[in-house]
Formats: sequence, structure tokens, C-alpha cells
Amino acid sequence: MTLNLHLLRMFSTVARLGSFSRAAELLNISQPAISKGVRDFELQVGCRLLNRSQKGVVATSEGRALLKHAEELFAAERAAEEMLSARRGLNNGSLRIGASTTIATYMLAPYLGAFHRAYPGIDLHLVSANTREIGEQMAAQEIDVGLVEGPIEEGGVIAERWRTDTMKLIVSRDHVFATAEEPIDPKLLDKEVLILREPGSGSREIVAQTLAANRIEPLRILEIGSTAAIKQAVVAGIGVSIVSIVSARDQVRLGCLQTIELKGLSIQRALWRLKLPDRTPRPAARVFEKMLDDDMTLSFEE
Repeated sequence: MTLNLHLLRMFSTVARLGSFSRAAELLNISQPAISKGVRDFELQVGCRLLNRSQKGVVATSEGRALLKHAEELFAAERAAEEMLSARRGLNNGSLRIGASTTIATYMLAPYLGAFHRAYPGIDLHLVSANTREIGEQMAAQEIDVGLVEGPIEEGGVIAERWRTDTMKLIVSRDHVFATAEEPIDPKLLDKEVLILREPGSGSREIVAQTLAANRIEPLRILEIGSTAAIKQAVVAGIGVSIVSIVSARDQVRLGCLQTIELKGLSIQRALWRLKLPDRTPRPAARVFEKMLDDDMTLSFEE
């Protein structure tokens, strides 16, 4: 029996992510197509590989055994691609960058622009996802460069400090806090609706840890899976939020939002660069990472 490698890739992606929808998004195919592909693959190999339930997808014992071989196979495939890319140099090829949402949206543009101007023959691919998902993609060697906003628990992935980011409380210009001339008492947040990113987001983890350490319990927590959508909700007066100052800069300058200082409370977080200890970076990745060490024209502070 010859395994269909396309279907094997579908299966291994679903098994690793524990979700058909997330696998479909990563592979850029429809969810019905990936569901059918996995069913066809199970028929081909003659056994059930995945157990499906409302809580998610878990590999069977047969599936786990096959997944190990699949990961080795696709790692060899990527190694071959990297060898050929290295031989081609920096005149062509591709660079896959994964970054958690705030970094991808608000911080990477100057670096991407500088790299593209210097190496126009390299195709750039930027994946934006939350911290947990970027860690998973780095572990699976699906990206060459990984940048995240929060702690990483993915086995085999090393996180090295890249930058420091400041987070601030943002409110609408009509909010009662907007008239404050001095830093406010953080305990006032106990009476507010606080808008946060979804679990798995680095921003969410840092804010939650800070609030818990200071015994701050907002009246309600509203989850929105996009920093841009969070800012719009704050502008509309739905609640307040704590976000990277970089992400709010434009709206603050336009007067739509206002940043508020919290008395005795400064929220700063490390931004992390991900590494795989046993993987030699491709030439394009090495050059891009060197650029990340430069200040460029990007300032993370006002």
C-alpha cells in the first residue's frame, strides 16, 4: 500500500492541532474538503486514526503511531527544501514568518519593507495568529521565524527575549476616566467591563496575570478575538481595555481613544523570538533575524 502524502498531510495537521477548522485554515482548504480527505485516508489505511467529539479531535493509538512517522517524513521534506533554498542563495525562494497578532499588525511592517527592498526575489509569507498557535507552528517547522507576545509552553521551542512592549489602559474620549488629570486607582477597574483577547493570546495572559496579582476583578470580561475590534468596541463605549501602546497609537493621535495611567501599576511585557535548538536557520531567516536586532525606524514607545 502506498500512502497518499496529500491525505497524510491533512491527517497529521488535524491530529497535531486537534481541530478540523484550524487545520483547514492552516492548509488553506475548506473544512469539508479536509474532513473528506481524512475519512478517505482512514479508508485507505484501514483503521480509525482520529476520535471526534464535541470537545475536539484526538488521535487514536494507531493515529499517534502514524503521526510520529508523518512528522519525521515532513521534517525531511522541509530539510530538502531548505537545502535547495540555501543553494539558491537569497536571489529567490521564500521566507515564512509567524507572529502573534499585535506584532504582525503593528510592529513588523518596517522590517518586512527593509527586507523586501534588499531581497526582492524572496517571497515573504506572514502568518498572524495568537501566541499558542505560533508556538505550535514553530514546533512543527511550518515557519522560519517566530515572534510572540507571551509565554510559550510548546515542547522543544526556545523563546529568546526580543523587545519590551508597554501596555496601557485605553478608554473612549467620553469615558469618565478620560477627564482624569492624574493616574487613577487600578481598583476602579472592578466597576468596569474589561475587553480582552481570547485565551491563548499573549496579551490576554499578561493582562490576566497582572490583574490577578493586584487583586483586580473587573465587573465583567468581554472576549473579542482581534485587537482592532477591541479598539472599536472601546471607542463605542462598550468597555475599557489594556492593549499595547503601539496598537493604540493611531487612534490616540486622532482623539478617538485616550490612554490612562494606573497609579502604581506599570504593565510591561517581553516580546519573544522563537528558536528550534536543532534547526539551522535558512539564509533568508538568518538575514531577517539580524534585521530584527536593529532598531530600524521603529519605536515601541511614544
